[in-house]
Amino acid sequence: MILSYHPCFEADKNLLCAGREPDADDLAAIKAAHAVILPQGCYRSLYEMAHNNCRHVFPNLDSKFKYAGKIGQVRLFQMENMPHPRTETYLNIDAFSGHYGGFPAKPAFDFPFVFKFDWGGEGYQVYLIQSASEFKNILQTAGEYEDSGHTGFIIQEYIPSNNRSLRVVVIGQTVISYWRVQNNARNFCSNLTRGAVIDSHTDPDLQALAVTWVKAFCSRTGINLAGFDLLFSSEIKNRTPLFLEINYYFGRRGLGGSERFYEILIAEIEKWIDSIGLKSDRNS
Repeated sequence: MILSYHPCFEADKNLLCAGREPDADDLAAIKAAHAVILPQGCYRSLYEMAHNNCRHVFPNLDSKFKYAGKIGQVRLFQMENMPHPRTETYLNIDAFSGHYGGFPAKPAFDFPFVFKFDWGGEGYQVYLIQSASEFKNILQTAGEYEDSGHTGFIIQEYIPSNNRSLRVVVIGQTVISYWRVQNNARNFCSNLTRGAVIDSHTDPDLQALAVTWVKAFCSRTGINLAGFDLLFSSEIKNRTPLFLEINYYFGRRGLGGSERFYEILIAEIEKWIDSIGLKSDRNS
């Protein structure tokens, strides 16, 4: 029996767990299932229940929860020896001040550098810090966030990249890449929500190289549904892609929209079911 919690994938048994914690009925259904299909945005509690009680679970979100947030992702890149910008991670202001012995006038990286809070996505909670005064202000903001329960940030070297980043989307065995190009020189973020545009065709050799790196990373971590953000430095001849972030819930515009995304996703779930030797009633 195949159990689906995904509203767009109909299986032998279908349940929803949106807006609630999983309960005893969910546990019984999961234990009876040979495979469980989960939505992208499922809670940790549902994922862990499925992971601990069923051999086959799609998608694989082990890394999402084990290496949570931007801090966790940096640690995962480091553990897997993936190329990435030089980065310092701090769980809170105390950890930062303990490392530096206070608030330094000059941090480890030259200005400008990138400051990211541990949460947020699509270019939000990401700042280009260009002066000591801006650095002081953002640290004060970090302290204010801590007072409300939001902690953690990273400091990262700024990589000139001709105002573009590469998004590589992994959906099962399907991998799609495209550039996000920021034409507004005053906005260093190349996210589509910040005005960047999609370019699927430029530098196909670099796109192919990045795809190779991402596939290798996914093979080692088990990630099979995520959008990866990477950079190529415009100042270094060594054309190695640098891993920036992993987005387990990502925009679909560069894939052709939500309808196209779900077409790919459903096809890949069916391939995954075939690969583990099962068959869903939807194919009967």
